[in-house]
Amino acid sequence: MISWMINCLTDSFTLICTTVIGILFYYYSTATYEKWRKANVPHLKPVPLFGNFYRTTMMLENLNDTYDNIYKQFPDKKICGFYQMRTPFLMIRDPEIINNVLIKDFSHFTDHGLEMEPSAKFLGRSLLFTNGQKWKIMRQKISPGFTSGKLKLMHSQIKECSKEMIKYIDRKSKTTDQFDVHDIMNKYATDVIGTCAFGLKLGSMTDEDNEFRKFTKLIFKPSFRLIFANTLVMISPKISSILKINPTPPEVEEYFISSLRSVIEYREKNNVNRNDVAQTLMQARKELVLNNTSFPEEKFTEMDIISNAIIMYFAGAEPVSDTLGFCLHELAINKHVQDKLREHIIAKREKHGGEFTNDYLMDLHYADMVLTETLRKNNGTIVLFRKATKTYHVPDSSLVIEKGQKIIIPTYSIHHDPKYFTNPDVFDPERFSPEEKSKRPSGTELLFGDGPRFCIGKRLAELEMKLGLSEIISKFEVLPCEKTENPLKLSHVGGGIKPKNGIWLSLKPIVAS
Repeated sequence: MISWMINCLTDSFTLICTTVIGILFYYYSTATYEKWRKANVPHLKPVPLFGNFYRTTMMLENLNDTYDNIYKQFPDKKICGFYQMRTPFLMIRDPEIINNVLIKDFSHFTDHGLEMEPSAKFLGRSLLFTNGQKWKIMRQKISPGFTSGKLKLMHSQIKECSKEMIKYIDRKSKTTDQFDVHDIMNKYATDVIGTCAFGLKLGSMTDEDNEFRKFTKLIFKPSFRLIFANTLVMISPKISSILKINPTPPEVEEYFISSLRSVIEYREKNNVNRNDVAQTLMQARKELVLNNTSFPEEKFTEMDIISNAIIMYFAGAEPVSDTLGFCLHELAINKHVQDKLREHIIAKREKHGGEFTNDYLMDLHYADMVLTETLRKNNGTIVLFRKATKTYHVPDSSLVIEKGQKIIIPTYSIHHDPKYFTNPDVFDPERFSPEEKSKRPSGTELLFGDGPRFCIGKRLAELEMKLGLSEIISKFEVLPCEKTENPLKLSHVGGGIKPKNGIWLSLKPIVAS
């Protein structure tokens, strides 16, 4: 009898505890879900804990499709709401409001609002994640590394890398007529950013297993660590910050930190002074870390410099190789565009003395259109993030965006909206002619972001893409091959857009007549 009563009490206590925990967990999971209903903002009904990201979290849908589906649910709305797990987000759909957020009223939205604990993650101190005055100071210090004068000095180095790329293709063509052009473009972009930014001769075309590329691939490789860390950040940034779970493998951090420290130490010891990004970062180190008298209110450390050097490498290599790979695929499928581009390249080259000079690259307008259309159709940046740093009253609306509110601008969805780009799935560089561009409202072309936080390496990326494209198109006919996928199968690792199985094409040498 006593045993029976004890069991009953134990079972009742267990049931009560389970019920209380369940209620508390449900409350925690749904506590933020009244925000958009109370604010009278159109939104999708959230699922407890997962918000509108259940299918993404369960890997039933990639992140880009999730954002795009939200965008398409409200075709007539300027702004809509959604829940990324428990966090309320605003999605800005209207070009005019986008223009206000990024440019006109930037002072209200100066921060990205991306969550990454600086003390735990080696990229957390980079421009991408830095906010407020600290971001402004660092941006000012790094910007001189990307002036037009510095870019002109980099031209010969980029040209040398492009020549090595052509030699590599020529060597490979003796044994095969099928190439993974995405891999070749990654080698090229790695060598360019290595030499132009850090003075490193990586030799990716001759050493296919060089450590820079090997460790870069580890960063983007899907893993339980990466998935768990990113999911925890979405559920609770505070818990993620407390636990300091780093999505980057320790050996990757150690390699890049050690490599870039070695560059700094070597240059200082040997009094080496180059006109490149590394030298600009070293100057920033002197002014902000070793002798910070100008901004005593902000504390900068060695890792602030290292973190920005590393993000410059990733931002300079991966997006460029992706864009060039996608571009070559489009040119192979759309032969008429390729032929027109080749004629344009040959004509401009003759105009500028038969060489791919800096003036030639500045005059390559149709190539600009081809690359811009590639970025519109397949851009690794699918959304822009912002956070309200001041309370903001949306013009001609009753909506007030509170300080601290997180915002996304769905760039991929805008670039594929028939309202702004007719037949968006068709590759058509003519849509970026001056005449066509003038017909579209501001806030619809966000290929490198916009406003004060636009991509700092935009002009360097454009320079190396146009030079690499010029070399290939002038020397090879780009054609589909047996391995060519059309359409390409895409991998959305980390929310970006990358080819899943490489980009296989045939490169047929053009024989001069």
